Amino acid sequence: MRPLDEKEMGEVFKKLMLFTGNNLKNIIENPSHEGPDPNPGTCIGKFTHGGGFRLTVQSLNLLAANAKHKVWLKPTSEMSFLYGNHVLKGGLGKIIDSINRNDGVVVFSMSDVPLGFGTAARSTQECRKCDPNGIVVHHYADIGEYLRDEDDL
Repeated sequence: MRPLDEKEMGEVFKKLMLFTGNNLKNIIENPSHEGPDPNPGTCIGKFTHGGGFRLTVQSLNLLAANAKHKVWLKPTSEMSFLYGNHVLKGGLGKIIDSINRNDGVVVFSMSDVPLGFGTAARSTQECRKCDPNGIVVHHYADIGEYLRDEDDL
């Protein structure tokens, strides 16, 4: 891997800030804080042809340990999320109160196992009013990708 230039580093930090908020400071100051797999050089994402940065499932441990916004899924909807589908309101077990639309969200099982991450389709208040088939979290990545895309990872 080559070192990142300033523009690329800014894109990486912008994307990490979406999911970790002020906890990004913890990651930078104490890299071993990231969780159970603090290996330096772990690929956490890829750059797109347009210059954007996309987090991959390998960043899940880092995001889960430092997440600002979290949701928990009912056991009945875990498999749907792991197959790459969005999170519906009917599948939510718990949701924290401070989520706004388009915030980065880490998705956990009810037993606190990180399953993946995405962005909030609705704020917490909007979630309480929407129908059970309404999308709450847009899917970005999940641990099922290790099986679906094992050749590319």
